[in-house]
Amino acid sequence: MIVRNELDVIQNVSHIKHPIHCDTVVMETDINYPGFTRLRLVAKADDTSVVNVICINCPPGRCTDKSLYLHVNYFFDSCKGITRPPVFQHGPCFSDVDQTIDLAPCIRSKYLPQNAIPWAYRHRSQWPPNFVIDRIIHFGCLLVPIGPKTVLDGGLWRVSFFVAEKLLVHSFNFAQLLCYGLLKLTLKRIVNTNNDVKELMCSYFLKTALFWVSEELDIETFQLSKLYYCFSLCLDKLISWVNTCYCPNYFIPEHNIFLGKINQNKNKILLGVLESIKFGGIDWLTTSVFPPDKESHRLFSTNRESPSINVDFLFYRVNTLYVEFPFDLSSWYKRLVFTKSLLRFESSLFIIDTCKYHYANIIQMVAQLLPSQNTTRNKYNIYKRYYKHLQDGIKTDAVSGWLLYASFYYVTGQFNVTLRLVDYVLSRCSPDMVFKCDGPSCGHRALYKQNVHSSMTLHYRMKMAIIKNVRYGKHSSLIPGELKLEVERTMIDISPVVMSHCLRFLCYHHLGDIINREKSLRDLYTTVKYEYLITSSYLSDSITILIVCYEISGAKDRAYQCYKQALEVVDIISSTAQIRKSKLDDSYCGLL
Repeated sequence: MIVRNELDVIQNVSHIKHPIHCDTVVMETDINYPGFTRLRLVAKADDTSVVNVICINCPPGRCTDKSLYLHVNYFFDSCKGITRPPVFQHGPCFSDVDQTIDLAPCIRSKYLPQNAIPWAYRHRSQWPPNFVIDRIIHFGCLLVPIGPKTVLDGGLWRVSFFVAEKLLVHSFNFAQLLCYGLLKLTLKRIVNTNNDVKELMCSYFLKTALFWVSEELDIETFQLSKLYYCFSLCLDKLISWVNTCYCPNYFIPEHNIFLGKINQNKNKILLGVLESIKFGGIDWLTTSVFPPDKESHRLFSTNRESPSINVDFLFYRVNTLYVEFPFDLSSWYKRLVFTKSLLRFESSLFIIDTCKYHYANIIQMVAQLLPSQNTTRNKYNIYKRYYKHLQDGIKTDAVSGWLLYASFYYVTGQFNVTLRLVDYVLSRCSPDMVFKCDGPSCGHRALYKQNVHSSMTLHYRMKMAIIKNVRYGKHSSLIPGELKLEVERTMIDISPVVMSHCLRFLCYHHLGDIINREKSLRDLYTTVKYEYLITSSYLSDSITILIVCYEISGAKDRAYQCYKQALEVVDIISSTAQIRKSKLDDSYCGLL
């Protein structure tokens, strides 16, 4: 879930905070669509507000000639720039190329909608505990840009209790978790093997059933010895819902989450499948969910990937997704504090290492927002902070942190140190390192297994086997002055090999070593020409960096020829290529 923070969502107009610092909308629940809400604009921060491009007039029958409502399609369109590279649209989400990861843009409301308030106070046995209820009320809900499946109305937003449901699942005891796992295995290995019904049932319906059953039972009922009994109660709940074609949302019971999915025309076969599970008993269920010998042998096959490698690659793939980051130092420091707090309470070594990875990633951005290294006041302290942050930042992978170190020495005029660091980076950038994971069948996995083993920590495995782009933040203090234009408006990710050859070229240029400067330029040209360790999303940026080096060396004709390539790349076009080309055009005109 990607939460957009430009808007303040309130429950009613009395919650407006003065003075107005951001655009404010009020939730208007619709009796006909209880799981959805409209967002009416009640206050604007200024005339450049984001709502100017995502609002529509009020819906038919509610018009006052003054009201403006947020439109889901306009909002979704305004979010298309938050991911890089471009991805597919999948419902209210952006999906990656393999359509295995979804990013859902949404808005947070710190208040629950009016029709969800009764959930907090209704009668229940023992679950969920009061502290979980309090946390859910404190968080509020999320609003996702998609309306009901049964109606076309761009003004209706789905109320999502994603965070609340996560808190509820985290409050499960062991038997509840096993019951949920058994329900999901039943869906996967029994229900979904029937082609007539496999599109009807989903895990969200199963989770909803478990929520309702957990609320109705004494929590002591959820014991290992009574696991099948609890499973049967959930199954009975699902059967009764499918029979009536009505599944009440756990937070807003008036919202039937079967709408658009299960109806009287589709429920008969599904009922037959669910009832066969019920009457088959525990022995039949066990045999169906846990197939006999040949399946078990496959689990222990030496040819299968180890679970740790599967988890590693899921982690790497998630971390290649591009999301816009804040550009102010205080926001990054808040993230550091939050990450440190997670480390204090974690016992899992893998999660500890992922937290350390994110800490190092954050510290890389913090280092780039520190005051200029040439600041005369407190110069020693500023240098000390740079060294500390850059040292912590080398712990993300084999090369990106070292390239930021090299950039620091370059911008401070220590060119020989920069060259030594760049040589080290280039020695690590080899084809047997994992640079990009395209999916479950990614060919890099075989190489990865050759470079790591299970006794290594995640941190050490990344240092030994992973290389990633070096990221320069907006207004970065570490990017070479020759590339400042690239970070005037946003951040930029640069291939480590491209950046290494660029730094070599710039260092030799300043040192007056023309022979090595030209050799570095040829190496950079070869790297870009053959797209060595450059993904298609960053090819245009790489060509633009080559062009900058051509211009510095005086080869303006070569630079001019390359601009056409940079501007005609099939994937993402460099944000600065056209600007730089226009400047080169002006210089040509000046010569004429």
